Amino acid sequence: MKNRYEIAKNVFVDSIDLNDYIELDASLSAYQQLEHSINKPLKMILLFGRPGTGKSILLNRLQEKLKNQREIYYFDTPAINEKEFFHKVFKILTKKTLPQNTEVNFSALVNYCKNIRGKREIIILLDEAQMYSPEMMEKIRLLSDSRAVKFIVSLHKTEDEDLIAKEHFQSRIWEVIELKNATLEDQTTYIHKKLLKRNLFELANMIKPKDMKLIHRFTKGNYRECNKMMFSIFEICEYYDKNEPSKMNYKQIPKKIIEMAALKLGYLNV
Repeated sequence: MKNRYEIAKNVFVDSIDLNDYIELDASLSAYQQLEHSINKPLKMILLFGRPGTGKSILLNRLQEKLKNQREIYYFDTPAINEKEFFHKVFKILTKKTLPQNTEVNFSALVNYCKNIRGKREIIILLDEAQMYSPEMMEKIRLLSDSRAVKFIVSLHKTEDEDLIAKEHFQSRIWEVIELKNATLEDQTTYIHKKLLKRNLFELANMIKPKDMKLIHRFTKGNYRECNKMMFSIFEICEYYDKNEPSKMNYKQIPKKIIEMAALKLGYLNV
């Protein structure tokens, strides 16, 4: 039988499973902004933020919420090549499958989009769009210009460049939604709600406000880093609980365990 620390660490396995989704004020605001933007006459919408700010799960949630109301499709990872990508787009538009060795006639595809304008509005969610080439993005723009296909483009914001400034995005994007790292308050709510969803009330109460501040300082409010941190904290707790229970404090997560997890993940140097 799993002990409570093992259950707790698995709560923080990083995933985009909607069952693991935690609604916070910031994520609710971003979702509402995104849903509102879809209803505007926009050709392309940019959703961006640093890795681990919740872009993928937001797109998943949007697709799940709207799938019975709108014609909406989610491309979770970039296609291996341009041919594969346009085969997928062709199938969505025409509801037919091309033989694998057949090239898509792109001009014909654009004309097809123009012909269905006003009859269908197709929404395509492109995750990890920083991996698409400028040439691919140019073709995506041409499809969006038909106004039959609307693209929501999700990509990473990096330390050394603002991706909005990249040449192939400058004149394409009509709406920008940025996801940011969590505040201390939001991250505290996130951790508590994750644990409470699994009825781990005692463990949630063991993480005191000063511990939350320390965890937030190490992870900078990034959800992915937070998941890694909490997984490591409970993994260490699990070890002590099984092997050296006399060293455990069952009323509070010891600061030394938080620091051990930080050391393991490289947030703290000796």
